[in-house]
Amino acid sequence: MLRAIVIDDMDNVRQATVSAIREYCPAVRIIAEANGVASGIEAIKKFVPDLIFLDVEMDDGTGFDLLQQLRPINFKVIFVTGYQEFAMKAFRFSAVDFLMKPIDPDELIEAVDKAEKTLNKELLELQFSALFSNIERPSRLKKIVLRTAEKVYSVNVQDIVRCESHKNYTTFYLLNGQRLLVSTNLKEYETMLEPMGFFRSHQSHLVNMIYFDHFIKSDSGMIIMKDKSQVPLATRKREEFLTLLNSL
Repeated sequence: MLRAIVIDDMDNVRQATVSAIREYCPAVRIIAEANGVASGIEAIKKFVPDLIFLDVEMDDGTGFDLLQQLRPINFKVIFVTGYQEFAMKAFRFSAVDFLMKPIDPDELIEAVDKAEKTLNKELLELQFSALFSNIERPSRLKKIVLRTAEKVYSVNVQDIVRCESHKNYTTFYLLNGQRLLVSTNLKEYETMLEPMGFFRSHQSHLVNMIYFDHFIKSDSGMIIMKDKSQVPLATRKREEFLTLLNSL
């Protein structure tokens, strides 16, 4: 049983969240509610929850302010937020769970299921260190959390040379020669990384263009990276890639 606190400054939204949790998540017991940063901190210190459902923007501050004041964080957090493009990107890069308002029951169940399985203090601190790093740099996200079968890593985005897919897995090739295999498909990382200078050259390949070295034009083409790795270029992507090169 997860002991949970719901923190949101909108009474009707908070009550809707509580009702959804009680209806769809029998493994969660609501032990307290709070309507802001100050009251949330007080409730967390008093009741010591396993899990909090946390609004991002409240009258007396943000959910990030609340968490910064409670570090090291030893409870799981599920953010509950309205549309906020940058915050959503920061959550995804940091592997932090979030729910959009109004809450979708299936997404709620999935997020709670993850919370039950990942109450690991080392993982939590790594996730939130990455989150705070990204929140503090709104012009460009820098940290991404990657989970392999054995460990969880916080990686600087600029240290990723390229990514390669293997069915539902993705291998990250890092600047230091390290390889990290994660059980997430390449499409998800394409969405996250393309705005940061990555290019999907092929169905199975995503490259960081800051490490592009040269291009071999034979056949459909071959991209050579600065680490000497060779990455195929799909025929259908050739024109787009050449246009990108002309803009560099």
